[in-house]
Amino acid sequence: MISNQVMRNGYKIWAILFIVSVSNASCKKFVTVYTPVTSVGADNVYTTDATTAAVLTGIYTNISKADGSWSGITSLYLYASLSADELRLFDVSRTTYNPYYTNTLNNSNTGFDYWRNIYQLVYVANTAIEGIRSSKGLTPAVWQQSLGEAYFLRAFFYFYLTSLYGDVPLVTGTDYKTNAMLPRTPKEQVWQQIIADLHLAQGLLSVGFLDGTMVKATAARLRPTSWAATALLARAYLFTGNWQGADSAASAVISNSNFSLAPLTGSNRVFSENSVESIWQLQPVGSGATANTGSGLLFVLPATGPNTSGTYPVCLGNAVVNAFDSGDLRKTAWVGSVKVGTNTYYFPFKYQAGRVNTVNSEYTTVLRLAEQYLIRAEARAQEGNISGSNSAATDLNLIRQRAGLGATSAITQSDMLGAILHERQVELFTEWGHRWLDLKRTGTVDVVMGAPGNACVAKGGSWNSNWQWYPISQVELGADIFLQQNAGY
Repeated sequence: MISNQVMRNGYKIWAILFIVSVSNASCKKFVTVYTPVTSVGADNVYTTDATTAAVLTGIYTNISKADGSWSGITSLYLYASLSADELRLFDVSRTTYNPYYTNTLNNSNTGFDYWRNIYQLVYVANTAIEGIRSSKGLTPAVWQQSLGEAYFLRAFFYFYLTSLYGDVPLVTGTDYKTNAMLPRTPKEQVWQQIIADLHLAQGLLSVGFLDGTMVKATAARLRPTSWAATALLARAYLFTGNWQGADSAASAVISNSNFSLAPLTGSNRVFSENSVESIWQLQPVGSGATANTGSGLLFVLPATGPNTSGTYPVCLGNAVVNAFDSGDLRKTAWVGSVKVGTNTYYFPFKYQAGRVNTVNSEYTTVLRLAEQYLIRAEARAQEGNISGSNSAATDLNLIRQRAGLGATSAITQSDMLGAILHERQVELFTEWGHRWLDLKRTGTVDVVMGAPGNACVAKGGSWNSNWQWYPISQVELGADIFLQQNAGY
């Protein structure tokens, strides 16, 4: 699974996260800065409210900090978008990016590895769950919120592990000797664990947003609430074909008046900090030119366009640019362009601060309301509730209406499901790998990537259906004799 050395260093990992969380003063809206304990260990870190809250905050800080270097779980907007048909890699010499772009990953790639990165985060969540559950020194409110966050995070991490790799070892404890010898667990069981963790999180997390103390209310939408757990649960149900569950969970979130569809432009637009559409966001960690999101840093092109110097290696692919219906306001609001000579380069413009040296104005949005409408639309279409009031068409048309478009023309179940997949393509592009995961879960990945004139060949690669699952690195395979590689590698 992950190497014995990583497991032995597990406590060092979360200790580092804790130290980062209590020392990084740039997260003032999110983190209440406490004096770190002398020795951070399982026997003392969960004895006070302050240190317990800081451990969980440290996880968010770690994820956000990696966003600026496109090296953590948030980098799905880059690597998974390269794997799908969303981005064009202008600098094809980038050995870290090119295997994702041409779908030529193998077990010896030395680039970014989601398996190792996410399993380290799983281990931190597991240590938190064990430490908090056995703690006797926490106030009930902090005990409940912190445990809820830990369960939520573990579910969140496993959602991406199983979505990217299929069957994965299901690690729920902290014994490195046991963990290092685990085989891959059938993905159906992993989904059961994800759903179970989210149900636990629903019952433990607060209904309102809390600050770094886990007690005080705040306007910042930076700590998961029970609504975040419900939103992720709706997605998990969708991915596992539980249409009634997806419909019910998404409906619960949609009915909450604290969330509403935000304008595409303006001061409180979709991706602004504390946007009314956001269910959970991550605050950027850094200062100056790195004060805003990694997505904006990478995507927003200068007048000179993309380059091969490493600063602007990607631009938006034609598959996305050409997917918008005529008059779609999202193309105007969320797609930027620069003209260099006779060439026009398009880029994702959802996060617009780019490299501007300003204070935080945009937060990385992890969960938002538009996705919940699309989840419910798809669930209702699968249930046969196609048109009329409170139907798939109703939800789909709400998203289209915000984009300045008319009602969908889909009237059959097949047409409606196709229309929803198309709407997800233009609504959720370059966000959290949605497109890549959608192609896989809907069984359309071979059509898009492998058909004549397909996206993979257009990117300079070839296609094998097995490659929809990322490979496990040889380092991990060598560390666990019971671990088997995905087919096709």
